[in-house]
Amino acid sequence: MPPSNATAGVERALKRLAQVDRPEVWTSLRTADSLLAEAQELDARAADGEALPLLGLTVAVKDNIDVAGQPTTLGCPGAAWQPDVDADAVARLRRAGAIVLGKTNLDQFATGLVGTRSPYGVVRNAHRPELVSGGSSSGSAVAVALEVTDLALGTDTAGSGRVPAALNGIVGVKPTLGLVPTTGMADACRPFDTITVFGRDLDTAVRGVRVITGPGDRDGLSRRWPTDVRLAAGPRPTVAVPDEAGLRAVAPELRPLWDQALARLATVADLRVVDVSPLLDAALLLYEGAIVAGRYAAAGRWVGPTAEDGVPGLDPTVAGIVRGARTPAGWEYVRDRAALDDARARAAELLAGCTALVLPTAPLHPTIAEVAADPVGVNSRMGTYTNFVNLLDLCATAVPAGENEAGSFGISVIGRAFDDQVCTDIAARFLGVAAPSWVDTEVPLAVVGAHLRGGPLHHELVDLGARFGGDVTTAPSYRLYALDTEPPKPGLVEVASGGAEIAGELWWLSPGGLGRFLAALPAPMTLGRVRLADGRDVVGFGCTPGALTGAEDITAFGGWRAYQQRAGSPA
Repeated sequence: MPPSNATAGVERALKRLAQVDRPEVWTSLRTADSLLAEAQELDARAADGEALPLLGLTVAVKDNIDVAGQPTTLGCPGAAWQPDVDADAVARLRRAGAIVLGKTNLDQFATGLVGTRSPYGVVRNAHRPELVSGGSSSGSAVAVALEVTDLALGTDTAGSGRVPAALNGIVGVKPTLGLVPTTGMADACRPFDTITVFGRDLDTAVRGVRVITGPGDRDGLSRRWPTDVRLAAGPRPTVAVPDEAGLRAVAPELRPLWDQALARLATVADLRVVDVSPLLDAALLLYEGAIVAGRYAAAGRWVGPTAEDGVPGLDPTVAGIVRGARTPAGWEYVRDRAALDDARARAAELLAGCTALVLPTAPLHPTIAEVAADPVGVNSRMGTYTNFVNLLDLCATAVPAGENEAGSFGISVIGRAFDDQVCTDIAARFLGVAAPSWVDTEVPLAVVGAHLRGGPLHHELVDLGARFGGDVTTAPSYRLYALDTEPPKPGLVEVASGGAEIAGELWWLSPGGLGRFLAALPAPMTLGRVRLADGRDVVGFGCTPGALTGAEDITAFGGWRAYQQRAGSPA
């Protein structure tokens, strides 16, 4: 568990930083004095009653994201600048009480999936230094995996928020494009970039991403949660997994870990084998087509058209990739964007009837020497299962799935745009942990009858993506009646006196989901305010007064389930 106060969190981070002695992880670090001073100020604010949900947590920030007072280098000394303000995501973390420890190394200009393309040094794997850490968010992932920081910000265009998570045995959350504002983040290949969050566990990672999610006033690509966003994966989701042809890229040494992950996944989901070749083909559009021109638009000012034009400190492999991205013609870009639109339609067909898709995050875990021998070839293979995700406007949660003598392995739960919570749910079930929530637009609904779990109408909540919030009871001011409806339902009525507590369940719905639920609600049922025993007022069921004529008062049973059990009927 992280410390409950900022000072303890900083002290722990500084101690661990000295213990691991991994200077290649960082491009700059704040002084101990400045960190402790900020921590003491935060602790004082918390003592005064200020809500600081991330108090006690420390954060590392990938060095293509601005942190006021620290240089942003993009992994290239000649491209560095000194920002005066934090990136929006950084500012939100700080307002929530988190403390930024420093800036982390990366594959230069966020170009790469290996973690070796930086003049600040090769970022070695957190657990096996002869292996790569993965990129481009290499330093951020390793800072978390080494337990120096609790959270880290990365970025992701082709897998940089997921591959390093898999290779270092941590969690990487890649949100739907636009959910996290990218103001203050340097582009890698606009508009396919997003800020991501690393955490040692799913709960911590989601705590971080929940804080930074939300529209950005200065971000033209910013998006909000849709009003009908799904809040849960359902009781047993159907998950698409690749056929044998789709697994050819997986290194034979890592294949047993995939098979084990698949068996584990089958205990919590129904698996459907699909042909993922359309997705893997779409991935080629990022670097083998004209869309790669975004790389030159982002970094061309520092790289230049020829070797003589570049700034100091360029990585030769990265410089070659960026210069190569200068050549596509405008008509080629339009052609490939049209091909991308077609690929999105094919992806939608592939996922039809499935809740999400699960793939290996990375097909291999190479050594640093193997990457040095073939820097472009190995790097390209690393993105086999990640390159297409942002191109097709999908979201993903990457979680660890074991390790062996060949390295670390992970899987990614990939979902449609804005199905981020759905992916989190499936990832949590795979890990065997409770699913944290990070959608902040949810509305509570209390149910007391046919919509209870196991009830004949419960499927209506599941179909709307509702999330279970726990068992509840009403305040002691209600009476319950058995109504003459099909299927049987109870009517909940608030009374001035002679009431009792009535057992029920709390479910969370999106605003749009609640609206659809209300629109389909048949007479004599109504929705209105219901007070719970803990004092909360939530939306809940009622009924029209006429429905009570001749209805049996079943208040004494304390709830619909108890009444149904007496009657010998399912709840």
